[in-house]
Amino acid sequence: MTQPQKGICAEPNLHAQYLMFNVIDDDAQVIRAKLAHILNVFEHYDEEHYEAMVSGIIAVGNSYWTDLYPGLIPLELAPFPDMECEDRHAPATPCDLFIQIRADRADVCFAIGNEVCELLKGHVELFEEVKGFRYLDGRDLIGFVDGTENPKGMHKRVVAVVGDSDPDFAGGSYIHIQRYRTQMERWQRLPVKSQEDIIGRTKETNVEYASEDKPAFSHVKRSNVKGADGKSIEILRQSMPYGDMTVKGLFFISLANSPKPFTQMLSSMVFGDENGVYDRLLDFTVPETGAAFFAPSLTFIKANKDS
Repeated sequence: MTQPQKGICAEPNLHAQYLMFNVIDDDAQVIRAKLAHILNVFEHYDEEHYEAMVSGIIAVGNSYWTDLYPGLIPLELAPFPDMECEDRHAPATPCDLFIQIRADRADVCFAIGNEVCELLKGHVELFEEVKGFRYLDGRDLIGFVDGTENPKGMHKRVVAVVGDSDPDFAGGSYIHIQRYRTQMERWQRLPVKSQEDIIGRTKETNVEYASEDKPAFSHVKRSNVKGADGKSIEILRQSMPYGDMTVKGLFFISLANSPKPFTQMLSSMVFGDENGVYDRLLDFTVPETGAAFFAPSLTFIKANKDS
């Protein structure tokens, strides 16, 4: 039975380190072997610092996948869906490798990240690094609880992990990332009730508006997309806030057993409904990056390390 990477369905952590790499040489065999070695690094730190609840994800960009694993292509592998409507733009900014490191200790995240970078040195270029953190009781920096609609328990795997529909890649996960930058001063000038209308939930108590009270432009409404069966489509979110005293935002991560749910949700947010009513949250937090990946199973990475 294929085994998903530990970080796919892991519980939330206090700290995260996101590393985005582009590969600068054509020795795919070396990269395959080093990715398998990174799994050993994750395992080592998890054993040495068990109290930190270490987890990690290795994901390969859609455009680099065929170079790294030629002839072995996930059924639904696709580029990030660049979307633009009026002054709203969710850009595609491709990336070859995405490494997510999470733990309940910032120093452990740093140590793992440092070891990963040393291991890949000479083969890749680190072009972006973002440090995520848990804010208060799991809130985004805009003050609202994030990830409320996430699947729970064993249902996480159903939502986030590829199953028998693509047996060669069972245990893997389609990942989309976006780094959002929030215009905090503009957001904070809004009355709390206006903020709540834009989100579709109460701010302090995190209670979702009743259906009849939920504005069509609310984030909850626009990100809740129905499938052909009339049921809400689902993704597993692993987003975390990032920032300092000048730049603040959200590092958004979607994991799913198909790229379609994320694409449908993003389209609903950017393009809106049949009347053009879009997600008003996009007026205050802007996606600056966007990339699509596939995170293969542990079994796949280890089996192909010497091929």
